[in-house]
Amino acid sequence: MKLEIQPIEHLKPRIEDETQLVFGKQFSDRMFVMDYQRGQGWHSARIQPYQPFVLDPAAMVLHYAQEIFEGMKAFRRPDGQIALFRPLDNMHRFNRSAERMCMPEIDAEFMLESIKELVRLEADWVPHTEGTSLYIRPAMIASEPMLGVRPADEYLCYVIVCPVGAYYKGGLAPVKIWMSDHYVRAAHGGTGEVKTGGNYAASLYAARQAAEQGYDQVLWLDAEEKRFIEEVGSMNVCFVLDGRLVTSPLSGTILDGITRRSILTLAQEQGLEIEERALAVDEIFAAADDGRLTEAFGVGTAVVVSPIGQLTYKDRTAKIGDGQTTGPWTQKFYDTLTGIQYGRLPDTHGWVELL
Repeated sequence: MKLEIQPIEHLKPRIEDETQLVFGKQFSDRMFVMDYQRGQGWHSARIQPYQPFVLDPAAMVLHYAQEIFEGMKAFRRPDGQIALFRPLDNMHRFNRSAERMCMPEIDAEFMLESIKELVRLEADWVPHTEGTSLYIRPAMIASEPMLGVRPADEYLCYVIVCPVGAYYKGGLAPVKIWMSDHYVRAAHGGTGEVKTGGNYAASLYAARQAAEQGYDQVLWLDAEEKRFIEEVGSMNVCFVLDGRLVTSPLSGTILDGITRRSILTLAQEQGLEIEERALAVDEIFAAADDGRLTEAFGVGTAVVVSPIGQLTYKDRTAKIGDGQTTGPWTQKFYDTLTGIQYGRLPDTHGWVELL
């Protein structure tokens, strides 16, 4: 399929003070779009001016939530080069999500080359300040106008990009986490491992309850017994327990995070033993009480690594360390991963693709 580059007439004003960048608020001048029609396949791939879509009120995404997305970043390096981090992994995960949601797969290599071209064209939107980046959002929606519960015959696939500020403006800061003993994120056999909007919509009510009680995020437990740790907010979660890195297994209810994969690789290289296993709430509190639980942190594209300083479950609260200081492993993982992304450290894994 050929990629058409459409002309653009009007450029948007940019935020000159990069300290004022807000996540997901300002979008670039261009976007990538392609269309799908059953029997024809994907067609009409183009980079066009950023503009609203015209959707029929009966578009199936609006009624049956057939939708998937990805999240990735482009980083400005000290020498001015722009880098992507493990982008083909995102494309393959996009296709796994599409399969689960009965949506057509994309050509991963073509999609990645299209994203690279979009970022090249929008290179002026990649910010320069330390910790900033260009967030990249590929998405697919069911666009067919039809009221009926079945996979759609028509889809839109598109990519939009936006400059984002540094997540931690004053350095890593431990967060307070509330464990929900009632609401769950996903169940076995469901769509927990898929990046689809319904998972995130279902999390909003519990997240609001957590915020009203003064917490930063919700830690989700398993749906069956409500005993075992799964994810925190929209991130994978890791614990340093008994000198090992413990994280929930990929059993279909949590996202196969690309940051999670990277952290596990780095941990193994540093000689930190890894355990992917179900971790019970009671075990966490017992380990916190006797000092065996020394660190906890969330991992994801937006935050990279987010240290956890406090966990609350019902009437029990456990501090991780002193509750206010980022642990040495947490800091090391953050520094190493961002160092690779921004080019301060060598990439020995082939994770980085330069434009």
